[in-house]
Amino acid sequence: MVKKALAALLSASLALSTPWAQAQVRLPSLGDSASEDLPVGAERRLGEQIMAEVKRDPAYLDDPVLLDYVRSLWRPLLEAARARGDISAELEQAFSWEIFLVQDRSVNAFALPGGHVGVHLGLMAVTASRDELAAVLAHELSHVSQRHIARSMGSASRQGALGMAAMLLGVLIAARSSNPDAAQAAIAGSQAAMIQGQLNFSRDMEREADRIGYGVFRDAGFATPGMAAMFEKLDQASRLNDSGGFPYLRSHPLTTERMAEARLRLSESTAPTTGRGSLHALMQGRARALMEPTADNWRRLLAQAQAALAAPSVATASHQASAGGGVSERASVLYGGALAALRLGDHRAAAQLQAELALTLQALRADDMEAARSKAVGQMLAAELALARGEAAAAAAALAPLRQHMAAVGSPARSGAPQSEAGTAQRSWLMLSSQTALALALKAREQGDRSQDATLREAMESLQTWVAEHRQDAAAWLLLGQACDALGLQLRALRAQAEARAAVGDLGAAIDRLRAAQARSRSAAAGGDFIEASIIDTRLRALQAQRRQQMAEMRAQRSPGQRTDPAEGEREEAGSPQRNGRQP
Repeated sequence: MVKKALAALLSASLALSTPWAQAQVRLPSLGDSASEDLPVGAERRLGEQIMAEVKRDPAYLDDPVLLDYVRSLWRPLLEAARARGDISAELEQAFSWEIFLVQDRSVNAFALPGGHVGVHLGLMAVTASRDELAAVLAHELSHVSQRHIARSMGSASRQGALGMAAMLLGVLIAARSSNPDAAQAAIAGSQAAMIQGQLNFSRDMEREADRIGYGVFRDAGFATPGMAAMFEKLDQASRLNDSGGFPYLRSHPLTTERMAEARLRLSESTAPTTGRGSLHALMQGRARALMEPTADNWRRLLAQAQAALAAPSVATASHQASAGGGVSERASVLYGGALAALRLGDHRAAAQLQAELALTLQALRADDMEAARSKAVGQMLAAELALARGEAAAAAAALAPLRQHMAAVGSPARSGAPQSEAGTAQRSWLMLSSQTALALALKAREQGDRSQDATLREAMESLQTWVAEHRQDAAAWLLLGQACDALGLQLRALRAQAEARAAVGDLGAAIDRLRAAQARSRSAAAGGDFIEASIIDTRLRALQAQRRQQMAEMRAQRSPGQRTDPAEGEREEAGSPQRNGRQP
C-alpha cells in the first residue's frame, strides 16, 4: 500500500526543487571520497529524515523475533567490515548501521543514506539458508560502506535534503508497488526514469559491492557456497524475465561480467556447503506468515500445516541421528501455520500446531547450539499464543524453562558487549517476558492481588536498562511506559511515551507528552520524583531545540535566497504556557 503522505511529500518537494533533468551525475573514481557531493553529516541527516517517514509507513515491521535473527547475521558482517578497514572511523561514528524489516512479499533489499538497510520479508522467505540471506546483506553493507548512494547522487545533492528524501521515498514506494503505473505516478510521472537512473548503482559500483561484499561475507564466517546459491537464484529469476516479484533485480541488475566475476571467485573457494538449518527454516515460516497479512495467505499456510499434521511425525527414535532437512521443513510449515491460525483467530488449531512443533524440534540434536536456539523460538511461540488467548500464567510457564538459558547468555541490555550466537534472541525475550509480566500483574490486580508487582518492577528495570542503550527502540519505550503506568509511576510513563514518539520522528507529539509530564511534576500528584522531573526538563529543552533546527532547515530549503530568522522557531515554542517552566 502506497501512503498518500509520502506521495504528497514527493510531489511537494519536486515542485520546490530544480528539475532533476538538469542535474548531472559525476561518478568519482573508485576509492575517491564522496564528501564533496554529500558530506557524511548531511547523508546521516538525510537518512534520519527518510527513516522518520519509513517508520510511519504501515509496511514498516518491528517483529522482535525476525529482527533478532536478521541482526544475528548483520552483526558479524559489520564486525568483519570493521576488521577489514572497509568502515572508516568517521562513518562508524556518524552512520546508524541499522537494519529494518519491510512487510512485503517481494524479494528485495535496499540501502538508504546514513547506514540504514531494509529487508523485505519476501527475501527471507525465498532464501534457503542463513548464508544466502547473509550474502545479500553483505552486498548492501558494502554499498553503504563505500558510500555508493552519495557517489551516485553527485551534484543532485546540492538540490537540498528535502528533495533527495522525497526522491528516495518515491523509489522505495515504486519498489513495493505491484502496479507499474501506480509506481510511475508515485515518482512524478515523466521524471521517474531520470530519478530511477540516478538511484540505480552503476556497473562499477555493483562490481565493487560484489568484490568487497564477498570479502566481508567470507571473513564473517559464512559459507561462500551460500553466495553462489543466491547468485543462481537471482540469475534464474532474471532469465525468467522477473514477473515483478524480484525488485532486487531492477535496482541490482545482473550483468554477464558480474556473474562471471562472482563465479570465478566462488570457484576458488574451498569452504563447505551448509544446510538449510532449523532456525532459518523457522524464520522462513514466520516471514511467510507475516509478509502478506491477508486471510487467503493465512488459510493457505494453515492448510499446509494441517496437511503436515496428517503426515507421520519425524520425532521418533529412528530420526534422532539424521534429523535435518525433513525436520527443518516440517518445523517451518508448522511454525508458519501456527502463526496463521493465530491471525485467523483459531486458537485451538494454533495450540495444536505449536504442540506438534515442539515434538518435531525434539528430533534435533541436543548438543547443537542452533537446535537450542530453535527450541527457544518454539517456546516463545507457545508464550506468544498463550498471551493472545489471554492466559498470562500459561505464557509465564512457557517462558520459565528459558530463563536459565537467557541468564547464561547475559543481560539483554549489554548491547555494547560482544554477543554470541546464543544471545541473539535477547530483545525478543525481553519484550515477550515483559509483556507477560505486565499481563500477570494486571490479571492479579483484578482480584486485589499485588504479588506480581515485584516481577513487573523487575521487567520495568530491564526495559529501562535496555532503552538507555537503545534510545531509538520505540516499541521498548512504549512497553516501558505501560509498565510504569501500571506501577503508578506517572512521570516515567509520560516520559517513556514521549521518547517513543521521538524515536519515530514525531517531535511534536513527544514535546506535548513532555509538557504534560512537566506540568504533572509540579503538582502534588507527582510524588516528589525530582530526578525524573529534572530529566524531563532536560529532554524537553533538547527536543525543542531539535525541532527548531528542523524548522529552520526546512525554511532555508524553501527560500534559499532569503535569510532565515532563528528566532522564529523560538517564538513558536514560546506560545506554550509551560515554556521554560512557566505555568498559567
